[in-house]
Amino acid sequence: MSASTSSATPPFAFDRARHDRAGLLRADDAWDGPGVRVLVLGGEHVATVDGPALRWLPREEAPEGTWIFLGELDGVPHAAVVVERVPQDLTPVSIRVLAPLLGADDLSLAVHAVGMARWLAATPFCPRCGGATEIRSAGHLRRCTVCGTDHFPRTDPAVIMLVTDDQDRALLGHQASWPEGRWSTLAGFVEPGETLEDAVRREVAEESGVVVGEVAYAGSQPWPFPASLMVGFFGRATATDIEVDGVEMAAAQWVTREQLLAQGEAGTLLLPPSGVSISSWLIESWLGERIPAGWS
Repeated sequence: MSASTSSATPPFAFDRARHDRAGLLRADDAWDGPGVRVLVLGGEHVATVDGPALRWLPREEAPEGTWIFLGELDGVPHAAVVVERVPQDLTPVSIRVLAPLLGADDLSLAVHAVGMARWLAATPFCPRCGGATEIRSAGHLRRCTVCGTDHFPRTDPAVIMLVTDDQDRALLGHQASWPEGRWSTLAGFVEPGETLEDAVRREVAEESGVVVGEVAYAGSQPWPFPASLMVGFFGRATATDIEVDGVEMAAAQWVTREQLLAQGEAGTLLLPPSGVSISSWLIESWLGERIPAGWS
């Protein structure tokens, strides 16, 4: 397929993390060992320092809360402590804002922490019997105190795709809920019993009316809002007429590279931030160059 990564395309941030999740070390007190570095988080906000960057505290300086063992980085144990609200003196910043500014290692650790914290907050009771659950495995398991069932974090797969046609134009969509000028690749959740490739074809057809034939895997991105794994694809259209659904998708357009660059420079086209969004990475792979910072 013509849409593929090139030497001009930057590597995707999530592909470069050295974060070792160290699943075999998830004892209930794994976060309490010597030398552990602790990230304080509350909701989607994390503690930061100037830069901005994540603020890692020694164990003795961390507040009490719900603990999550995150694994190791370069052999050093890392953990997160979940509090109701990050204290102002720790400079709380939303991970949504911070993510494009983080390096691969801190990004992987932060997304892991926020995703686990959101799952722990959402599952205090057993979905099988309604009994209270207790946290085990250093934050990675909830066990029902009534029926004994173990519950593990769930990830919802979603497909996100850059579709091109035989003229090598790219398909971009504008959702009804987005601000004016915001465009992106199409995306949607995978349904039960559906392959990822068929999800690509179904979502594109439902949202834009475009028919997709060939589908090729490109890459993936975890995102903890709410608990998604974005699986990226390149798709090739076999029928290009656009008919948006008018509900989720308000508009769609085919653009050449020259048109995308012209609209971006004119300020009439805004794209997701480069470096952390798999949507922008897919577009950059097709475009052959980095999306300027001012376009997001």
